[in-house]
Amino acid sequence: MLQTYDPRNDDLLVGIDDEVVHRDAAGISPFDSVVQGGDAVWEGLRLHRGRIFKLDAHLDRLKRSAQALAFSEIPSAEHVTERIRAVLAANAMTDGVHVRLTLTRGVKITSGMDPRLNQRGPTLIVLAEHKAPVYDDSGISLVTSSVRRHRPDSLDPKIHHNNLLTSILAKVEANVAGADDALMLDDAGFVAETNATHVFHVRDGVVRTSTTRACPEGITRETVLEICAAQGVPVEVGDFSLTQVYAADEVLVTGTMGGLTPVTTVDGRTIGDGRPGPMTTRLDAAYAERTAVEGTLVV
Repeated sequence: MLQTYDPRNDDLLVGIDDEVVHRDAAGISPFDSVVQGGDAVWEGLRLHRGRIFKLDAHLDRLKRSAQALAFSEIPSAEHVTERIRAVLAANAMTDGVHVRLTLTRGVKITSGMDPRLNQRGPTLIVLAEHKAPVYDDSGISLVTSSVRRHRPDSLDPKIHHNNLLTSILAKVEANVAGADDALMLDDAGFVAETNATHVFHVRDGVVRTSTTRACPEGITRETVLEICAAQGVPVEVGDFSLTQVYAADEVLVTGTMGGLTPVTTVDGRTIGDGRPGPMTTRLDAAYAERTAVEGTLVV
């Protein structure tokens, strides 16, 4: 699974703090914390018909992550929303757009990891691209990675930070194996998530997903659980092994970048009959209904 380039993005205008500049002119200082040490937090948003689904939840998570990293300054949700609106307006974007927010600790007075070297405010980057959901809705393949997800006493996954090397290393393994993405386990060997998405599996009509002990508190994951509750679909949240995933009737992954996507093979095992299953189709339809009408109006 390789994302494709959309030529509509040739002349994107990007938000850097209070400026909106052409993508080729956008610049981040080599002294910025995100360059020096990946010292930043981020969110992925999707624009549906002029609305961003669950914007408040995303901005709340951004703030919590920045607080956990002890940022001295954090812009208000109102300010971030204003900058998102400015970038979308500058690009005349209304639908089918993915927005990547990055909030760094800011520019240092000299290179080094000490946060005391950051003596002026954070850097806010708003990158909006024309981008359809990135996964194949007919199904993707996963292979289990040797790279494990951190546990909370190592690097708490509830911090939505820019240190993504574990995900990148897992993705490298998936690429080498010819799979679309990598399935990642926690330190105890239970399924955590993929390198980019949360994982659900279905068995005998019950929808199951991992706890967030070793993966982020996903916004799309939360929405799927809300849909299940509203429709009376039984759910189990807990620790699940690879064996349980291999034997599932259906497996699906969730995330803002791709929505809900069926998984047809895991480590060479065919899941179900190798096609999107009825529960996946049902949940995907309900998710599409919600994102079509809910969200914060930004354009």
